[in-house]
Amino acid sequence: MNVHNAEIIISAVSPKQYPETELPEIALAGRSNVGKSSFINTLINRKNLARTSGKPGKTQTLNFYLIEDALHFVDVPGYGYAKVSKTERAKWGEMIETYMTTREQLKAVVSLVDLRHAPTQEDIQMYEFLKYYEIPVIVVATKKDKIPRGKWNKHESIIKKALNFDKSDDFILFSSQTKEGKEEAWLAIEKYL
Repeated sequence: MNVHNAEIIISAVSPKQYPETELPEIALAGRSNVGKSSFINTLINRKNLARTSGKPGKTQTLNFYLIEDALHFVDVPGYGYAKVSKTERAKWGEMIETYMTTREQLKAVVSLVDLRHAPTQEDIQMYEFLKYYEIPVIVVATKKDKIPRGKWNKHESIIKKALNFDKSDDFILFSSQTKEGKEEAWLAIEKYL
């Protein structure tokens, strides 16, 4: 998809604030500072519509972005950031779970993991949660440019093994620096629209 129009339309914390449209939604989930905002900005050809932050754990709402009047990207709060209280984390967890398990417009979730590291417990839980609820999942391994090409396969297989990855899901190596994986990501997303 070639994106010319993208705008944030609402930051929601509860279902009554979700946009009332029938447009398909693609949610983006991942731990804090996995590169979620950079992923969104790369896909929509913008520098900073989704705010990248030096302070991980910044997104505390579900941020709905309208893309080309055709779909919504829904940026979900980053998980696994230590400086957030347990109650705060539980609140986010509930908000994310409510959204993902009840929203009919949700067509797939892009689950972002950092290619440089083995998945965290939260990454694994997110993947298992999506599989359990039969929500289509696209795994995107970010920061590909930070690893020498010769080690991509090794890192990919570490991640797939830890997630107990289902071969029928898409797995994409991605870099917001070099834009590698951008086309593949759009192709994977478009299958669900």
